[in-house]
Amino acid sequence: MATREKFSRQEIRKENKHFSQLKAVIETAFYGNNVEEIASLKDAYKMAEKSPHTIVTDLPVKHTKEIGIPKSAKVLVENGGKIVGRTAVARRIVGMDPEEDKKLAPIIRQAIYDGKKKNRYKASAYVGLDEDFMVQAHLSVPEGQENNLYSWLLNFQNQSDEYKKLYEKSTDIDKSDIYIYQDPNWSHPDYPLGLAYFDPEHNCGIILGLNYFGELKKGTLTLAWNIANHIGYAACHGGQKKFSTGKKDYVSAFFGLSGSGKSTLTHAKHNNKYDVKVLHDDAFIISIEDGTSIALEPSYFDKTNDYPTDHPEVDYFVTVQNVAVTLDGDDNKVLLTEDLRNGNGRTVKSRYSTPNRVDKFEEPINAIYWIMKDDSLPPLLKVDNSILASTFGATLATKRTSAERVAKGVDLNKLIIEPYANPFRVYPLQDDYDRFKELFEKRGIDCYIINTGEFMGKKITKEVTLGAIESVVDETVKLENFGPFESLFYAKIDGYDPELTSKEYIELVKERIQMRIEFISENNEANGLNTLPAEALKSLEALYKS
Repeated sequence: MATREKFSRQEIRKENKHFSQLKAVIETAFYGNNVEEIASLKDAYKMAEKSPHTIVTDLPVKHTKEIGIPKSAKVLVENGGKIVGRTAVARRIVGMDPEEDKKLAPIIRQAIYDGKKKNRYKASAYVGLDEDFMVQAHLSVPEGQENNLYSWLLNFQNQSDEYKKLYEKSTDIDKSDIYIYQDPNWSHPDYPLGLAYFDPEHNCGIILGLNYFGELKKGTLTLAWNIANHIGYAACHGGQKKFSTGKKDYVSAFFGLSGSGKSTLTHAKHNNKYDVKVLHDDAFIISIEDGTSIALEPSYFDKTNDYPTDHPEVDYFVTVQNVAVTLDGDDNKVLLTEDLRNGNGRTVKSRYSTPNRVDKFEEPINAIYWIMKDDSLPPLLKVDNSILASTFGATLATKRTSAERVAKGVDLNKLIIEPYANPFRVYPLQDDYDRFKELFEKRGIDCYIINTGEFMGKKITKEVTLGAIESVVDETVKLENFGPFESLFYAKIDGYDPELTSKEYIELVKERIQMRIEFISENNEANGLNTLPAEALKSLEALYKS
């Protein structure tokens, strides 16, 4: 087996590294008389279908047999209220603030005690789709959360006979299973935006006052990525695909926040120019040892705004969140998508929307693309230095999207830095820095920066971006020195040449480099999770002075 759910009494006494105060409180709540275990996806569907919060559409689900749900299953909709995105400010990590940990201990105990007043459900799933990495996760939710429980089981791998056998053969990991407890009805005056509190060392978390499904999905991935990081993998919030040209295989990974274009780039078919295989568009891991990659989820948690009601992709929706419903001409309940109800409408979409899906790439990765929305950057840059390549990933600059719930007054158009496009990391940033630097340095992986926003006031289209990537795959890309900036080379693309003779343009590029320098300096001074080694700062300072 991979992670561990049970321990002998001797291990419980001796191996207390698998337990903590928070883990003890959370796991205990899974065994109460008020908790009903949901053992199958079929049972989860039937409960969600009957939930008073559910709208049962007249849209049939495709591939019901393969998914493991009733043949008659329909697409289920559940809509929230004010909150339709992640709440990053609610996240807390055990050990980062010892005083707050002391304060939270009785608050958590009281929250779980109050939770006993309601009937609850629990279910289990696997994270990781190959025997080299499989983690067992357990979720407990209160009555009324049937849709979220069903979506969680769909999003991760349900425990079918096939996957139980695979899990039994999987590599041993000296870590306990993941346990996540949720209660969206909780409130506390000191945490008005809710609380998502994680103990990464002991693989547990509690999500309170938050109903959005993305909190459960990313909370589970948070802990799975943490396990992967500790056993020699790079944790990846991005998409990965393989191009087969007939002469070679070329494996590429695209790292970006929701809305950056990573899913579009991952699933693009390139007019069938290549035989393309897709690993995943959101969550995977890369082995530092051999460069192979493993998908963590079978399904996709996709935005619905790009899919009109009659779009073919709607055929692969299984559950839908925060999307309107209307009647068509035949009085069938159908989806009213394109974010008419609110921003960030979402669906859990089955893996069968991508017929070219695989769960592992045995071929080592060839290139990593950092996706940014920084108007000082041309559509494609190559970074030819391992320290600088990892540093740019650690200072990935982009814009916020509707997937995140932000405080009032926050400018969504302002550039922010999100290291490796992963706001869910619960371990030191230097771990990611070291992992990616090793991939660039020891495995010889190429590094590129893609700008999917605007360049000097001109929109960079999807076609331009895809064409740039194809030129790399085909080895036809024409690279030029990026002005005075050493180790950076830009791709020659008609209409997007940087004005390298313009003092004003060079100053803009330097301004953005300085933004990254300040980010590293401020975080190193704070001496928290986001501390980076001195070489990262020096690489940007040298670039600024060049």
